[in-house]
Amino acid sequence: MKHHSKLRSISLLLNAFLLIFLSVSSVSAASKMPAFSLPDVVTGKTVDSSTFEGKTLLVTFFATWCPPCMQEIPSLIQLQNDLGDKGFSVLGLSVDQGGAAIVRKLVEKRSINYPVLLAEGKTARDFGGVVGIPTSFLINSKGQVVKKYPGFVPHVVLENDIKRVMN
Repeated sequence: MKHHSKLRSISLLLNAFLLIFLSVSSVSAASKMPAFSLPDVVTGKTVDSSTFEGKTLLVTFFATWCPPCMQEIPSLIQLQNDLGDKGFSVLGLSVDQGGAAIVRKLVEKRSINYPVLLAEGKTARDFGGVVGIPTSFLINSKGQVVKKYPGFVPHVVLENDIKRVMN
């Protein structure tokens, strides 16, 4: 019991550190969202980056086999629900190598309510490099990358940053 309490305290400290780190980290990414044309994992139709012009975006690179990526999904769904009708969208870019069918199963199973596309290696490079996943990029309505988030990001950080960029 004592060991469990100690682990929880360490976890809370690490989360607090991560929260502080993420709120002050600067962008080391492309300054403008790169153009892309990628297949939607559900419909198979090609989606062009111009589809999102004028919107604030949270672009997240993820994979179905990545535990922190799976942990973020409920938060991303919530952000889409809360802000989707206000000129915002989450955009999932899967780096899975197994094809669209694997990712489509995840979208259906988790009831993902935002667009999910199959990313190419070039897409990650064009964003300035994605070293690990999840990695997310906050993009303002002018198409400028304003923040890069390496790793899991707490909901409150994403929500506050998105609302700040939208205003």
